[in-house]
Amino acid sequence: MSRRRTRWLIVGLLGAIGVGCATYSDKTESMRELISAGQYEAGLAEVNRFIKVKDPVELPTKWKSETALAVLERATILQAMALWDASATNFQAADEQLEFLDLRSSADEIGRYIFSDAATHYRTTPTEKLALNGLNLINYLAQGDLDGAAIEAKRFTVMRQYLLDYDPEHAHGAFGSYLAGFVAERQGNPDSALRYYDEALQERELPTLIEPIGRLGQRGSYRSERLDRYLGGGAAGFPTAATEGAGEDPTVEGSAVEAAPIPVASNEAAAKPAEILVIIKTGRVPYKVPVRIPIGAAIGLAGAFVTGNTKLLEHSAMKVVVFPDLQPAGNLFDSAEWSIDGYPVQLDLVSDLGAEINREFDELRPKIIGSAITRMIVRAAAAEGARAAGNQGNEVVGLLSALAIEGAMVALDKPDTRSWTTLPDRVWIGRTQVPPGNHTLVMVVRGSGGEERRTAQVNVGAGGYVVLDVTTLR
Repeated sequence: MSRRRTRWLIVGLLGAIGVGCATYSDKTESMRELISAGQYEAGLAEVNRFIKVKDPVELPTKWKSETALAVLERATILQAMALWDASATNFQAADEQLEFLDLRSSADEIGRYIFSDAATHYRTTPTEKLALNGLNLINYLAQGDLDGAAIEAKRFTVMRQYLLDYDPEHAHGAFGSYLAGFVAERQGNPDSALRYYDEALQERELPTLIEPIGRLGQRGSYRSERLDRYLGGGAAGFPTAATEGAGEDPTVEGSAVEAAPIPVASNEAAAKPAEILVIIKTGRVPYKVPVRIPIGAAIGLAGAFVTGNTKLLEHSAMKVVVFPDLQPAGNLFDSAEWSIDGYPVQLDLVSDLGAEINREFDELRPKIIGSAITRMIVRAAAAEGARAAGNQGNEVVGLLSALAIEGAMVALDKPDTRSWTTLPDRVWIGRTQVPPGNHTLVMVVRGSGGEERRTAQVNVGAGGYVVLDVTTLR
């Protein structure tokens, strides 16, 4: 065989090795582009085609490895479209199918999952799992269904407690705890409400809870160090009601406007004042894409999570490591504010889900890269064996045999880019007491994409409440 022909055979084989099936991020790219353009109905149609159904509440008859995740994406889009019942149906169906990813697993266990996505169901991270229950809770609150919200709050509590035992150093799901506290408060359970609000305060200060905690403290007995600061009011370093503008407290990201009090007859002892609660969700969290880095750099990142002799890679045809990594969603909006009847109202950034997703993946990344390198070492060892056997007859045959073995094993390693790509990046919550009657609400989100404004007219009965959700996913 001529050298030229051998060279072309090698190039062709390497090219074939590099061609892989479309990843999850590839398959859902058009959906994300449509959502970024604000075309939610078109994005919904795209994900319906992915699931192979026509109706947004129609569930698949067969649940494959990517199906539950696609249903989760659909639930989020439906919520952004204010289709609460359909969204709740999809969240519940996805929740029943999804598994949980243990971040404490070994690099080998993580690798078996990350590089075999075609054979395993999607496993949610702690942030994703708690966000699912928290978002579904919103579907019930937006419809005024406290009983349904209470059931979802219980699901949230069970999972949060499990995660707290599993990872006591990191708090998750602050916005879910906040909303569960609101449900408990409205159902007349002050101690449960205080406990939930205490959970929400584990991550950051929340000035919007000053008044509710003060009111609940008169009827409930549950206390903590965090709650005591709010019940005392005005402790050193604490954002008091008089200075609760979003720019006043460095731990709270919010609107730049200074909050002003809504004219309302004060009655702090009232168990259930007329109240408006607004939830604003902006952007989407980072999502996974396949990336390639040189072997040398990868070994440095993986550290102790590499198993095997890395010298074998010196003879490998593969000089890069391919693994899933996070990519920013390119969000257009990253700040929010709101007003009632022309009065600016405090808005708290309660959960930064994008930051939580990044932190979780920072913990996983060395294990993923280490597993990828370990698998490359196994392939290189097998290829060397094939090369040695083939060289006994012909050097070219030995080389092609080595490439064939290595290429076949590479083809089996498709990086898993599945992730909840429509999960909102930031969750903001604002609330205030109002006089019973009609009110005009204006919600504004801003960022590199300019400004988007939404207006709503609501009517609040005496002692009643209204929960309004605004989701941009952009």
